[in-house]
Amino acid sequence: MNRPQTPLSTHDHSRDSAGLTYVYPVISRRAGGVSIGINLNTNNACNWRCIYCQVPDLRRGSAPPVDLPLLEKELREFLEEMLHGSFMAQHVPPEARRLNDIALSGNGEPTSAAEFEQVIEVAGRILDEFGLTGHIKLVLITNGSLIHRANVRRGLRKMALLNGEIWFKLDSATPEGRLRINHSRQKPETVMANLRAAASRCPTWIQTAVFALDGQPPEASERQAYLDFLSSCLDQGISLRGVLLYGLARPSLRPEAQRLTPLPQAWIDAFAADIRSLGLETISSA
Repeated sequence: MNRPQTPLSTHDHSRDSAGLTYVYPVISRRAGGVSIGINLNTNNACNWRCIYCQVPDLRRGSAPPVDLPLLEKELREFLEEMLHGSFMAQHVPPEARRLNDIALSGNGEPTSAAEFEQVIEVAGRILDEFGLTGHIKLVLITNGSLIHRANVRRGLRKMALLNGEIWFKLDSATPEGRLRINHSRQKPETVMANLRAAASRCPTWIQTAVFALDGQPPEASERQAYLDFLSSCLDQGISLRGVLLYGLARPSLRPEAQRLTPLPQAWIDAFAADIRSLGLETISSA
């Protein structure tokens, strides 16, 4: 394993920092410690194109075939180094020297991998091998668009048995907002159905990015539509853990990058308070 040349930080989520194909370490500002990432989209392909995305050379598409034996080897060896080697002491600031989770994230939509269910099984074997099952989380960071697939739903049920957690992207509750931010034409009723399917199989958080576009924060109508969507989820009995609300921490690599700027912490705090008023736990960061 090629170790990072510089200390890890919340501002650098490079998928190449460990010199491996699938496995990479990051310090997660939302998780509050070290997260071991699994990048299934090694071809930088995603079925969405979010305007704040930091993936270089992003293209539309799905994950390529996953080399499951290689993934298992990398994850086992990296965990060994992190837990029993000098990785933490050499590359992680003292305040973040805690293994928080294994996260399926990376350079595209991880559920687009045909082997998604088998990847969960690999992670489960490694967690058991290191005695970590139930002690750290297995997190899926997803745009939720492919949760209708049978192999994804089976994988989510297996995640739930491994202290799993879904972070389901919802940057806008309006068709116009999703098209503008995510370049997705997914209908609101489809988003709701996929969210219900996710939450019924594995504990689920909504994760939402907020930022100013062309110097303007999200319009009042967008904020209200988002709150109405959450209220509708609760009214329909969809069980949500809460909302992860976050701003821009790293520069976008999309053409819209110059149009995006961080929002003031006060704006984020006020929006978080509106969400909490619905009865949902909300964790926010600028």
